[in-house]
Amino acid sequence: MCRWAAYLGEAVFLEDIVTAPCHSLIAQSHCAQEAKSPTNGDGFGLAWYGDRPEPGLYRDILPAWSDPNLKSLCRQIKSRLFLAHVRASTGGATSRMNCHPFIFDRWSFMHNGQIGGFEKIRRALENSLSDAVFDHREGTTDSELFFLLMIDEGLSDDPQGAISRATSRVLDASRRAGLEPALKLTAAFSDGQALYAVRYATDDHAPTLYTSTFGKGGGRCIVSEPFDRDGGDWQAVPPSSFVTMTLDGITIHPFAPVTAKLALAG
Repeated sequence: MCRWAAYLGEAVFLEDIVTAPCHSLIAQSHCAQEAKSPTNGDGFGLAWYGDRPEPGLYRDILPAWSDPNLKSLCRQIKSRLFLAHVRASTGGATSRMNCHPFIFDRWSFMHNGQIGGFEKIRRALENSLSDAVFDHREGTTDSELFFLLMIDEGLSDDPQGAISRATSRVLDASRRAGLEPALKLTAAFSDGQALYAVRYATDDHAPTLYTSTFGKGGGRCIVSEPFDRDGGDWQAVPPSSFVTMTLDGITIHPFAPVTAKLALAG
């Protein structure tokens, strides 16, 4: 499983969340406390929004704790909205293309979790994508493929509906393959204006998710694991929840898969 953090608010240096806190993502890359594995050393990535509609992206395969470029970038870059991720692979090679976040036009996406039995349903899911969306497939992970399913399901117009329908496509593919659906999905994604997140699993053990205010300017964070256990006012997001975070506030709604509009290719 992976660890990640996202921020929305007045522009802050990325280091304020990614590298500086006592339990920052850098610390979590080698000593996570709420993950199945304490080590998340299979690469890292940053996606941040500035003056352009599409996000900047930096990813590499080194462990986050040993990459001086990451620390330098986080010290120099300010952003009003960014996503940061450290990876513990559950499948797929350790390569830049498999590191999160993933981007598509103005959208960015990162994930903690996995699709159970992915290798048995990967081809069916890839075949179900429209040609235009499939052309953006770069890596081999279940996370990137899930993001593309969301885009295929109308992410730009209906974020919650798109991820609900994408979830349904994954569960349906598992059933068609004769598998018991096994999905763990704690993800964050953004269009550069709002932050969205979901916490869901087909069992009773959805990966953790927390929200908190941050800084004096009223910024907000959503994270897989708190990065400041002493001073932060962290609120756990319940399982089966969809989170929308804007400059005006946070809303949390129930989340469940809904019927996908596109049938899986036979």
